[in-house]
Amino acid sequence: MKILGIDPGTATTGFGVITKEKGNLTAVDYGVISTSKNLDMYLRLNIIFQDLTEIISHHKPDIIAVEKLYFVKNITTGISVGQARGVVLLTAAQASLKLLEFTPLQVKQSVTGYGQANKKQVQEMVTKILKLPALPQPDDAADALAIAICASSGHKKDL
Repeated sequence: MKILGIDPGTATTGFGVITKEKGNLTAVDYGVISTSKNLDMYLRLNIIFQDLTEIISHHKPDIIAVEKLYFVKNITTGISVGQARGVVLLTAAQASLKLLEFTPLQVKQSVTGYGQANKKQVQEMVTKILKLPALPQPDDAADALAIAICASSGHKKDL
């Protein structure tokens, strides 16, 4: 099974592709889709859509997993993340892929066993679980890999 994890954002959308075969998880690819703050929002969202469509076309995942929007202190940031998340949901639907959604708490619990883990702890566990030579960078890519790992762990009954 191949899983594409997505950590949505308008400036930086993290992605991580993993495979799960016979219980073993392997990182296939990870990185970020970046957009310039100087572009109008509709153009930034289009870049996310086009790049994500290309990633899906290249890797052909079985499932897309995305982080749910959670409480944010800055409403402007929350709105822009929500817009990027909407693009992810639409892209998954356009590709006819199954979509799973997880809260940050679920992702942290799945990867570290502790729902209040910090970013560094999540990165270290992602590195260990996927047997990577170094911490995945940037943080958004590591978060996307963590989301993919969470999806692989059977949080949803039908996996």
